[in-house]
Amino acid sequence: MLVRSLFRGALPLFAAVFFQSSPQIFSQTASAQASAGSVTPPQQRITIEGIYTGKYRDITAQPMKKWFADGSLMIFDTRKPAPERVYEVLSPQSGKRTPLFDMTKARASMKALRGVENLPPLSFNEQGTFAMIDFGEDLVLLDVKATEFRNVAKGVKEETIRFSPDGTKLAYVKSNDLYVYDIAKQAETRLTSDGSATILNGTHSWVYWEEVFDRDDRGYAWSPDSRAIAYHQSDESMVSQITFPDVKPAVPENILQRYPKAGGANPKVRLGVIELDKPTQTTWLDVTAGVNPAIEYLARVKWLPNGKQIAVQTMTRNQYEVTLHLADRTSGKLTALHTERDSGWVNLNDDLYFFKDGKRFLIASERTGYNHLYLYSIDAKGEAKLLNAVTKGAWAAGEARGNVIQAVDEAKGLVYFKAGEKSSMERHLYVVKLDGSGMKRLTEEAGSHAVEFNDAATYYTDSYSNISTPSSLRIHSSDGKRVQELAPANVQAAAPYGLQFPSLFTIPVDKEFQMPAQILKPRDFDATKRYPVIIYVYGGPSAPNVVNGWQGDNYYNQVLADAGYLVVKVDNRSAAAISKKFENSCLKQLAGDSELNDLLAGVQWLKQQSYVDSTRIGVWGWSFGGAFTLQAMTHSKAFKAGIAVAAPTDWRFYDTKYTEAFMKTPQENAAGYDKTNVNNHAKNLHGRLLLVHGTYDDNVHPQNAWNFINELIRANKYFDLMIYPMRKHGIADPAARIHLYNGMVDFWKKNL
Repeated sequence: MLVRSLFRGALPLFAAVFFQSSPQIFSQTASAQASAGSVTPPQQRITIEGIYTGKYRDITAQPMKKWFADGSLMIFDTRKPAPERVYEVLSPQSGKRTPLFDMTKARASMKALRGVENLPPLSFNEQGTFAMIDFGEDLVLLDVKATEFRNVAKGVKEETIRFSPDGTKLAYVKSNDLYVYDIAKQAETRLTSDGSATILNGTHSWVYWEEVFDRDDRGYAWSPDSRAIAYHQSDESMVSQITFPDVKPAVPENILQRYPKAGGANPKVRLGVIELDKPTQTTWLDVTAGVNPAIEYLARVKWLPNGKQIAVQTMTRNQYEVTLHLADRTSGKLTALHTERDSGWVNLNDDLYFFKDGKRFLIASERTGYNHLYLYSIDAKGEAKLLNAVTKGAWAAGEARGNVIQAVDEAKGLVYFKAGEKSSMERHLYVVKLDGSGMKRLTEEAGSHAVEFNDAATYYTDSYSNISTPSSLRIHSSDGKRVQELAPANVQAAAPYGLQFPSLFTIPVDKEFQMPAQILKPRDFDATKRYPVIIYVYGGPSAPNVVNGWQGDNYYNQVLADAGYLVVKVDNRSAAAISKKFENSCLKQLAGDSELNDLLAGVQWLKQQSYVDSTRIGVWGWSFGGAFTLQAMTHSKAFKAGIAVAAPTDWRFYDTKYTEAFMKTPQENAAGYDKTNVNNHAKNLHGRLLLVHGTYDDNVHPQNAWNFINELIRANKYFDLMIYPMRKHGIADPAARIHLYNGMVDFWKKNL
């Protein structure tokens, strides 16, 4: 997946205002900005150095939290100085907090074992009886009752470490083989032995990690009874290799990466089950991706509550179909249960819930053009039958890319889910009966709500923010009633910097589409003057950036506003996550005409505003947003300057799963690949361009930049270039970020 934004902070979603036929400013944020502009200018200003050294971290910092199996909530307040931090357990019924263990004793144990004065953050099992710390080469375990740390392994890197459901074991991957560690016996058991550079057990290849599982390594899954593990085995031997030169040694060395290019071979993936009482035996399920012509991806694996069956979702190469199978744990036999189809592509999600009786399941579908939940029964023959739609309407349940189901109360027949019912720019928690009746919104405040339920679905935490207020953390009962505020919004930490906040509105593009947009104005904004504009774009499918929630790029945008720029975001129709119909508009022409036409409609609206200098409009983006920027600057004359960071320039250079969902293969859609290949249009570059790329970008390979640069040279087009040696896609280290963002500010000042 191309990175949605350079700022990977909370991306909660938007506002109480409905889409209208004309732009409507969200009154709360507009008034907040107006009042902010009337106060005495603060003594401190946001700086790039401050952003990337963590100076403003306290503004949005929240306590760590975890629901335990007994319904209590673990809290660890990282906002406090390290010596004052305590692991606590909170009872939501009584509101009482008690220490989980003796911190003084725990610190002494850690110091004796590791020489560390203060405890790093711990990862607990569901019972709260053990916790682990991954030190990279060392794995350390805490016995909570004894309050003692011990080494599980030393000098060997364990990856993808997870507790078993009963909390008594750990599973992890070493050197592409799967292991289990019995905590009580302090014994390690090796489950696979054929791991190699190309055979991966219990972990994923790059394309599965990045695209299929959204940067979450789900290479194995514990059975509910903690007695078995289902795991992926990937064979990458047929996947093409990419070479990166490591320039640090005197004689550069090559770094190799297995990476399937669009139209090329994917890894072959099969699914096996290992019973822990027979650790050397694998039962292979009757499905292998890349071998069966109808199956290209093993997209999702989920144990049923009874532990006897495994739900396996498979996807075709063209991504038109996703099929849900039930696999028998013992025999490995598969039975097809349900197939989802779409004329564009099927979006993968995790919204699949099996009831404890094994006779019903909930699943999300975009079959109506909007994402909704559906209830199915499973008859005696193992066939699925649709009972009813649980949610429905001209709005999408969930967030972009799913995340619909938050909890299910089977006893009461209730489903708790998230949706942007009133606006695509806002997310709220709702409850509805299984038959689809009685839908009710539980979260009250306009803005963005990120909730997490306990197992019994009796309480949930709500991390809430809006466009002008940092996140707060509360506990609510399942009826929506606030029980306790754990961490109020830290407005005091933000106050010294006098942050301005965007106004949210929509731009009428055509009869169907009101484009979500936002604008940030300088603190001394004067409507009688004209200001240059910087538009940030991302634009990728179902990846909205205009949100009524605290935005991670508030700080950088404030720097730009303080330099005298209007800072604007827009979400084109395929990006806005409003409907699948809108999303499908980019089919076979990714970062093409559909996205650009919406962007240019936004530019036209801006030019009509009396306070906009129509001759000084800039555009910039990262990753997909970089591709969008290059498309805009080679297919229009609307922009005086632009910055493209880590930009794909030819979709033939990007990976199979992501690219082929929207573009299909180069063999099927050669014309579409040619049309959207900005290398073919470099000669039409208009405006001053800054290109930025890391030489070790394992996501958007540097060949994208090299090919575009070569075409610019051939066309005698001059440009600015910033190369970051041995940096990956995010150019993420503080020194590089400070250098890059200061450089971008300087570029805007010189060229806009």
